[in-house]
Amino acid sequence: MKKISILGSTGSIGVQTLDVVKANDDLEVVAISAATNVDKVLEQVKIFHPKMVCMYNEDAAKKVKDSLEDSDVEVVSGMDGLIKVATCDEADIVVTAVVGMIGIRPTLKAIEAGKDIALANKETLVTAGHLVMKLAKEKGVKILPVDSEHSAIFQSLNGEDKKAIDKLILTASGGPFRGFTREQMKDVTLEDALKHPNWSMGQKITIDSATMVNKGLEVMEAAWLFNMDIDDIDIVIQPQSLIHSMVQFIDGGIIAQLGTPDMRLPIQYALYYPERKYLSGDRVDFGMIKKITFEDPDLDSFHGLKLALEAAKIGGSMPTVFNAANEKAVAKFLNKEISFLEITDIIEYCMNEHDKIDNPSLDEILETEKNIYELIDSRW
Repeated sequence: MKKISILGSTGSIGVQTLDVVKANDDLEVVAISAATNVDKVLEQVKIFHPKMVCMYNEDAAKKVKDSLEDSDVEVVSGMDGLIKVATCDEADIVVTAVVGMIGIRPTLKAIEAGKDIALANKETLVTAGHLVMKLAKEKGVKILPVDSEHSAIFQSLNGEDKKAIDKLILTASGGPFRGFTREQMKDVTLEDALKHPNWSMGQKITIDSATMVNKGLEVMEAAWLFNMDIDDIDIVIQPQSLIHSMVQFIDGGIIAQLGTPDMRLPIQYALYYPERKYLSGDRVDFGMIKKITFEDPDLDSFHGLKLALEAAKIGGSMPTVFNAANEKAVAKFLNKEISFLEITDIIEYCMNEHDKIDNPSLDEILETEKNIYELIDSRW
């Protein structure tokens, strides 16, 4: 029996992780966390019987605690609660499915406690990859990617000599505005941006896909996961979302991972690695596929992707600036406080205002995030 803690059990990845658990009788959920969704958490407790629940929001934690007062479930809250879920004694593996830099501290604490990490919180590596990967190596902990693109690369590397890698090729659908110019994106609405053509995801990552900022974050994440230089990671638009990513080797050979756009596959692969298990769902029908097409990304129209690659090459604290500015800007866009194109305007402004820290500590990373939030609030 493999025992699991889930950070972010009510989000898209968390819910699909629980779908995987429900389909397999050798997985057990021992701890879960959420931010504010009391009803959803209580429903999950009823079905999966975790021993510990964290509600990040104090008021939500009180409501859950009152509802579960006759049970043996331990209810905790805040950052200390997230860390308790991440370091739960019984857990063998921690699924980090929270969105944003809030995932850094619990992930580091889970690694310190010797837990394997099924990583879906890309911001952890984007901003603190130098800390996370070093600590994982010291503790002998596996970092198992859950993002579909990184899982595809991870699967494509099975049995291969990593010294023989020539480059990684991350694929992207192009999002809902593929082929648009910046002029055409001036008046797009929130509702337009939330209509991803292929994937069903949470709101924040759906907007990141629409701006293609998400692909830039994935480049940074891939660099840390697979110990690659930024210049050795390519991006190709593959609108059908059939090829999830590829690895090119020094002999010119390319290995790709293909499949339907179903996040349960990379989740299950991470939970059971190196074993493969049956997964229900649609299968690729090559007889029905008319064509698979490829395009270069448009770095002029999708300025956020260009800025991400610049931040990645600058390194140090600049990826934190990029990520924090994007998080704050996307939150403002979701609240209809700014326009779609202002998301990348805000990111560029913050990057231009920042003095890079070469090898930031955790405290410096979190202080940089705080400063960027304050800078944005002072102007927008």
